[in-house]
Amino acid sequence: MELNGKVAVITGGASGIGYKIAERFVEAGGRVAIADIDEGKAEQAAKALGDQAMAVEMDVTDERSVEDGVDKVAEKWGSIDILLSNAGVQIVHRLEDFPFEEWKKLTSIHLDGAFLTTKACIKHMYKQNSGVLLYMGSVHSKEASPLKSAYVAAKHGILGLARVMAVEGAKYGVRTNVICPGFVETPLVTKQIPEQAKNLGISEQEVRDDIMLGGTVDKEFTQTSDIAELALFLAAHPTNAFTGQSIVASHGWYMN
Repeated sequence: MELNGKVAVITGGASGIGYKIAERFVEAGGRVAIADIDEGKAEQAAKALGDQAMAVEMDVTDERSVEDGVDKVAEKWGSIDILLSNAGVQIVHRLEDFPFEEWKKLTSIHLDGAFLTTKACIKHMYKQNSGVLLYMGSVHSKEASPLKSAYVAAKHGILGLARVMAVEGAKYGVRTNVICPGFVETPLVTKQIPEQAKNLGISEQEVRDDIMLGGTVDKEFTQTSDIAELALFLAAHPTNAFTGQSIVASHGWYMN
């Protein structure tokens, strides 16, 4: 699985899953643009990855910011071969208590961000008649959990966007996939444990073992390295055989 100089734009790439994928792509011979709303973090991440990485300040909810950032990458490296739409946040509330502003914030980052980065990248991909659109979904693209109405709605929406792009992009050699992790052991996930314990009136251990890992076959978190390997496989695969498909990595929580 080699990328042979292909250029990837990775949103939310300065930390967590995004950074691990960027690291793996560089190891596989790719060039990566770390796109993040925090320019300082993006620069630190790119510096750690070496000459095959660059930092791009990008607010995925702002069309001009996205367009300018993607064009900056294409100007430097000559192409946009892979998009990994990964930027995301988590906000949990019972629906009756969910502030509308927080609903809009979450859905805008996840779903508007996927739309805007796709729109910006395909103008380059269509010209070169090739490209890979990877979207970070979730088991919650397929399942529901309490307190996560905005997140579940957004992740279900990403499935629809990816499927449409599989159809629209086919004649331009552009394929799509949705990566659907279970609970990955990142700061974003561990932050949810005390929040959910408070909202549900249970212990943090019960959140971990019953809410987060209760559906797995082995009570284990998915690791960022697992998701990075899956992203590389999809980015490097030589044909359109898997286009439009969503692939779950969840220790058996959800089985297709």
